[in-house]
Amino acid sequence: MIINFSIENFGPIKEKQTLSFEADKSKYLEDYYVVEVGNLRLLKMALIYGANASGKTSILKALDFLRDLVLEPQEKKTETLNFNPFLFDPNAPEQNSKLSIEFIQNEIKYFYEIEFSKKAIVKEALFFYHPNKANIFRRTTNLDNQLTEISLGSKIKKDAIALKTLESNTLWNNTVLGGFLKTNIEWTELGEVTDWFKNYLQRSIHADVEINSFVASKLGSSKAFKFSVVNILRKADFNISDVLIEKEKIKTWNDSSSYKRKKQNSLDNIESDGLIEVINVSFEHTINDISYSLPFELESQGTQRYFGFAGLLSLLINASVAFPIDELESSLHPDLYIHFILSFINNAKQSQIIATTHNREILNNKDIFRDDVIWITDKSSASATELYSLADFDSSVIRDTTNRLNAYKSGKLGGVPNLGDAYITTD
Repeated sequence: MIINFSIENFGPIKEKQTLSFEADKSKYLEDYYVVEVGNLRLLKMALIYGANASGKTSILKALDFLRDLVLEPQEKKTETLNFNPFLFDPNAPEQNSKLSIEFIQNEIKYFYEIEFSKKAIVKEALFFYHPNKANIFRRTTNLDNQLTEISLGSKIKKDAIALKTLESNTLWNNTVLGGFLKTNIEWTELGEVTDWFKNYLQRSIHADVEINSFVASKLGSSKAFKFSVVNILRKADFNISDVLIEKEKIKTWNDSSSYKRKKQNSLDNIESDGLIEVINVSFEHTINDISYSLPFELESQGTQRYFGFAGLLSLLINASVAFPIDELESSLHPDLYIHFILSFINNAKQSQIIATTHNREILNNKDIFRDDVIWITDKSSASATELYSLADFDSSVIRDTTNRLNAYKSGKLGGVPNLGDAYITTD
């Protein structure tokens, strides 16, 4: 599970901002939101609310960027890293950016941090708590000769040849973890950490088609997953009794209107041997004991959206994963939005959701949401993102009896768009 994630000089974020999953001392709704791991009390969810262009999505992008640095290292040392530092400051673009993440993997706490520019990983370090904090490795980059130098912590014993091989495979624009994935050496701690990035921290979901393609591909290969998804859809009042999967292979050079239509309406396709494997999805609706099949593209946008969410919910409940999701409420009725969240917190064990949202009703529903679950992004006078949770406010701003939505509307919580009047000058 994620304990906290920190970002500095990345996109609209200038000064260090930290998203924390550590629960505060409140026992409110603890049985639903809080997971105890050792001496830690970790939250299952973080909902990030704020105005447009306040930096919400950039937090998810930073998570994706870190995951890619680990799992998809650059192949050539001439390739630059695909990100931008804070640009509304003359000095920030010349300064290094920093990311760090603290997490639990197989009951051991790890802390990983990197410092980088567009050209190179400048510094990198990995620690674990076993039981006390100890360094696994430190990495520095000689920027003049573009070479990586790795030093080991006192508790880590590795063959000098293996270490030299790892250094050689860690290009100056690669992380040590990425270099490890390209190196045939045995290293338990690095294996555990790379497994966490691969299997626990999932890529961000930014669009319906991403979710639907992912879910459709899994439905065709797992009966248990399909049963779970259908069960979730039934509970969501879509009158869906089954999900039907049909696979077909079509020649890629076929330019007929039929092929174009099938390709457009399919949820997934995989090129192989000059063919495209198309996965077509339809929903079975049973009305008065008669079953009707409706193609995916004829379903409402809300039904299509929740089909993907049903798949995510099944994974979140039946496995241990973290899903960053952009605009969680998109195309969902407010009641269905709440139903998804309640289904997650009631059934998930050690999974987590990091989601951006524009649904400010979360501020008006204290019966469902804890203060430490709700985060707000705001812009400083320098147009830099600031991130904080409702739990950061003291009793002079928020008390147990305070209506959070009214406090937000009045400007006490920040994160309110600074809008001009509604009159548009045409001259």
